[in-house]
Amino acid sequence: MTETLSNWSNIVIYIAIAVYSVAFLLFTLDFAGRGSREAKAAQQSSALGATARVRERELVGAGAPAAEAADADAAGAGISVARAAEGGSGAGVSSAAATETRWRDRSSTKLLPIAMAVTVVGWVLHLAATVLRGVAAERVPWANMYEFWLTATLLIVLVFLLLQLWQDLRFLGAFITGFATLSLGIATIGFYVGVVPLQPALQSIWLVIHVFVASVSTGFLALGCALSVLQLLQQRREARVRAGESVRGPLGMLPSSERLEDMSFRMNVIGFILWTFTLVAGAVWAERAWGRYWGWDTKEVWTFIIWVVYAGYLHARTTKGWRGSPSAWLSIVGFATVLFNFGVVNVFFKGLHAYSGL
Repeated sequence: MTETLSNWSNIVIYIAIAVYSVAFLLFTLDFAGRGSREAKAAQQSSALGATARVRERELVGAGAPAAEAADADAAGAGISVARAAEGGSGAGVSSAAATETRWRDRSSTKLLPIAMAVTVVGWVLHLAATVLRGVAAERVPWANMYEFWLTATLLIVLVFLLLQLWQDLRFLGAFITGFATLSLGIATIGFYVGVVPLQPALQSIWLVIHVFVASVSTGFLALGCALSVLQLLQQRREARVRAGESVRGPLGMLPSSERLEDMSFRMNVIGFILWTFTLVAGAVWAERAWGRYWGWDTKEVWTFIIWVVYAGYLHARTTKGWRGSPSAWLSIVGFATVLFNFGVVNVFFKGLHAYSGL
């Protein structure tokens, strides 16, 4: 029975990988299609393109007159009057709301909702495979590297889906589904092990609490990293617009770099709080298992390093001269340490936390 359920789990996870890859393709095509549609619209109306460029320069701080910006709206540029006249007429719609409205309304074909639906299907299959693995093992399915990646990726995608209820983050779909496809592919090829009993040190309620919270934290930190990458790309684009270049592409329909930075900061704050709990819970678990809270084990040290990097990121965001690109790079470096901790330390470093199963 155990072997049968484990085999079914393997089959379902392969199907989930295929579905995630389809979702990734749809998100990518939608993103690229938005840029093509914007370029075609500019070619069809040179006057509209000129006013839109004036408006866009004003958006990124080039100082276009509010009157010209209002004319661009009248021409149907699709950008909020409030954002164009910000600081001029003081209209009451925020620039963040304007860019988010553009993302929703300027959909190139209907690929975006289809991509989201396919992602949900992939997640349901992913959940089924994870549950089957847990039932086969008769325990929570995160006792080795393969099972951890299975569960952690499941929770990362879940965080992405649930956050849509609060904020339209569908433009991160390609990053999340691509990450899920790649992670599950690596896990099934490089980390797979058969169902085995729990090691004595893992036979604790803290296995459920500690690893679950760490996985949810990783989900928020992954989104923060993705937003920071887009922030850097958007900053380059805005610099070219301020220099007077005509810049087309899908980035023009995303939030401004400042808005992306704020969104990344929120994701990282939540992830940092959960990671702090992970660090504390790990210490409590270590005391129960080995009779000490801290022993400078490799895994413990890297968990603390991650905490320090993100603590530095949060501090940098409040320090003059560190906002913008420096804080974005800190966010990216922080998530790189998370990946190193899970993908390298767990496999190649020896210690009391060597539970990879490989």
